Amino acid sequence: MNRMILIMLTLTMLFTLACGPSVKVQRTSPDEVTDLSGRWNDTDANLVAAEMIKDVVNRPWYDEFLKKYQRNPVIIVGTVRNLSSEHIETETFIKDMERELINSGRVKFVASKGERLEIREEKLDQQTYASAETAKKLAMETGADFVLQGSIKTIIDKVDNVTAKYYQTDLQLINLESSEKAWIGTNKIKKIVTRSKLGG
Repeated sequence: MNRMILIMLTLTMLFTLACGPSVKVQRTSPDEVTDLSGRWNDTDANLVAAEMIKDVVNRPWYDEFLKKYQRNPVIIVGTVRNLSSEHIETETFIKDMERELINSGRVKFVASKGERLEIREEKLDQQTYASAETAKKLAMETGADFVLQGSIKTIIDKVDNVTAKYYQTDLQLINLESSEKAWIGTNKIKKIVTRSKLGG
């Protein structure tokens, strides 16, 4: 009897392992909108970056700078703070803005603070180990004229199984020499998320 129970238990375990949870992976285009949870996602980051950078490079400050200095302005993206109620990968959003700035063709763009530190270390290393002909000179970096910085905030309103999510992205372009704000931009996204009562 015990032997029979042991065999049955073994067979049940083997059947459970064989018929365990399956995983299905479906590849999709990175450009496809996949708003599964209603949270801030890659689509939001791409769209907000594209819209806001298009706005910033087409405002009066740009023509005024071009007229005064006869060259494209140099911009660096500073800190974008996540002041929202959920986790947002701001580095991804910053990279989206950097891409849009470079691709606009209307500004020059310099590396971020962290990237510059790594580059400086490499240049210092070259002063010792690279040949005089190929070693890159120190103190030859292009200085930024403006820094772009901002924040992402949320407002959540919920009744029963319906949630309204409001995302506001605020950016400002600051003149590094004078600390004057040359541009202020705001982008707003609102999502209505309805969950089935069964799923909570």
